[in-house]
Amino acid sequence: MDEIKLIMPSLEYGEDIFRFRQELIEANDVDSFAGCGSLIKSTNITEYLNIISKWMNASTCPDGSVSSNSYIAVRVKDNKIVGIIDLRHHIDHPILGLWGGHIGYTVRPSERGKGIAKEMLRLNLQNFRHRKIEKIMSTCSCDNLASEKVIVSNGGVFEKEVIVDKEHIKRYRITI
Repeated sequence: MDEIKLIMPSLEYGEDIFRFRQELIEANDVDSFAGCGSLIKSTNITEYLNIISKWMNASTCPDGSVSSNSYIAVRVKDNKIVGIIDLRHHIDHPILGLWGGHIGYTVRPSERGKGIAKEMLRLNLQNFRHRKIEKIMSTCSCDNLASEKVIVSNGGVFEKEVIVDKEHIKRYRITI
């Protein structure tokens, strides 16, 4: 797998972020915007950057939401965005505490199946370590074997299965 790095989204990557967004829209995948839901709501890069900057701090995070950091996964050799991943500062929230977890991510549809999600999660666990968050909850649909492999390969230990709107969700814990 090619080397990737996680960095904060910026104007420099604006065009590629919106090409990434368009690719997700065209994929028409129910989980396409996992970990980057604010991207679907944004009409331009400035709006997107403003939204995610508000989410970074508990005092500016929208009511009912949890503060978080968003990172773009950039392939080093060609500087192309291959994924987006979130780091939620806590999961003291009815949805995140039950089935959403500390992490949401998506890989660019044209880049899937290359080990990118596994590496994105590994790198993001280092970000959790820097924030001194030692126990992470990560989840996936029971039928999403690819995500399950990503979680397990990064130390995820099965905790339990929960049912949300008739969907079976597997919860895993990762200890940093």
